[in-house]
This record gives sequence, structure tokens and C-alpha cells, in this order.
Amino acid sequence: MRTHMTRAALVATLLVTASSFSIAQTKPAPKPSGKPAAAATAPSPFEPRVGQSGKDVVWVPSPQALVDRMLDMAKLTPKDFLMDLGSGDGITVITAAKRGARAMGIEYEPQMVELSKKNAQAAGMADRATFMKADLFETDLSKADVITMFLLPSINMRLRPTILELKPGTRVVANTFDMEDWEADEQQNAGGNCTSWCTALLWIVPAKVQGVWQTPQGELTLTQHFQFANGTLGGAQITDGRLRGEDFAFSAGGGKFQVKVSGTTMTGTGPAGAFTATKKN
Repeated sequence: MRTHMTRAALVATLLVTASSFSIAQTKPAPKPSGKPAAAATAPSPFEPRVGQSGKDVVWVPSPQALVDRMLDMAKLTPKDFLMDLGSGDGITVITAAKRGARAMGIEYEPQMVELSKKNAQAAGMADRATFMKADLFETDLSKADVITMFLLPSINMRLRPTILELKPGTRVVANTFDMEDWEADEQQNAGGNCTSWCTALLWIVPAKVQGVWQTPQGELTLTQHFQFANGTLGGAQITDGRLRGEDFAFSAGGGKFQVKVSGTTMTGTGPAGAFTATKKN
């Protein structure tokens, strides 16, 4: 009997539940209130802030006048490929592209990379001004004819060994900060209405000449410190030895020499006419 009553109660419960479900299914949907749904708030476009932190440095914009002066000092041409290290908002890359050069910005912060791409697109330079999210210490710089940078002195010094291994004649221009005892070949001020970060420094990667060279005038023995070199030529002391990329000028024995360095050979002129040298070690 207990079992019978339990089953009856269960059946009654199921019937009530089914009836309730049926009523719920047939209720009309609520009428719309007539009020429009609240629109989702659109995110604000990214805008860089002066002093915002990056991987290695904080962001500070370069004045346009200084960028122009840097590219003038580098003698940038449409045949050149420029790489800007820590390219920020892309101003240097875009300015180089406007001069007809191909230019690439290396920037670690993805938002800055996207902002630079938009700026290049807006300037109509997206075909020649490109940007890559990358670590500047892991980037191949060997194809660059010109390198620009606005980095801290400590970062410049970390990059210096890599820069010195680039092909002779590569032009490197920095905003404000130097590379310690590697003396800049040129230094200029932007002038005009530039009020801060207005100094441009240019280095030209020198050829490697240190060692002993064989010449018709005897052995040429050189000691090199970046773009400066001294030593002896056939026993005569060398003075005023200076490199500007592959071009090497020096004086010895009362005469002046002007030569071009190409790997293990030198060719040019001296007091007696043509001058050649071959690297021994």
C-alpha cells in the first residue's frame, strides 16, 4: 500500500510540473520597453605619453628639426636603407621615407608599432616606411646604410660592438647621447625653434687597418683606435692618421697619403704617386 501511494504521489507531481511548464511556454513575451539598449563604450585610441616606460628606455619624442638635421648629416639618399632603433612614433622612419629612402623602424612595444604604421599610412609612406616589433639587440643591422637612434648612453654602449662590425662607411646618427671614447665624426645642433634634445652626433664606421701591411715603401705598421690610426711607414712616423669609412688619410715622411681600404688591400696616392698596400697580419 505504501508503495502504491508513493507512486500515485509521484504521478501527481509530474502532472503538476508538466502543467506549469505548458503554461509558462504559452505566456506572451514581454513587450519591449521602447528604450534603446545602451551602446558599448568604445575604447579610446592609443596615445603615447612622454616618459612612458619601454623595454630598455622611456619614450621621448624627437623634434622634427633634429630629425631633419640627423638625416642631413647622414647624407641620406633614395638609394639608402635606413634602420631606426627604438623607432617610437615613427617620425624618423617616415621622414626618411619622404626623402625617397627605404626605412624600417625597430620597436619593442606593440602599441607603438601599430601607431607608427597608422602614421605612415596617414602620411602616404606605408610602401617605404615599415615597422617591426623586435628586440634591437637581436636584430640584424648588416643591411643598413644608415642607422639612427635616440637611446640612453648605456644602450648605445651595448650596441657599439655590433655597430663596429658593420660594413665600413655605415653612417650612424644619434640624438644627444654619445658612445664614450668612440668620438663622433661630427656634432651639430638642430637650431631653429628646437628647445630640447637638439644635438645630433654622427659616426662613420671605420675600416679595420690595425696590423702590418706590405708596401713598396716598406712595411706599414698601424695601431688603430676607432677612426684614428698611428704607426710607422718604412721607419717614418705616421701622423694625422684618420679613417672615414673606407677612406684613410695620413702623413708620413713629410708627405700626405690618401687611400681607400678594401678588406686586405689599400689603393690610393702618396707623395710619389700611386700607393698600394697588402695586409700581412
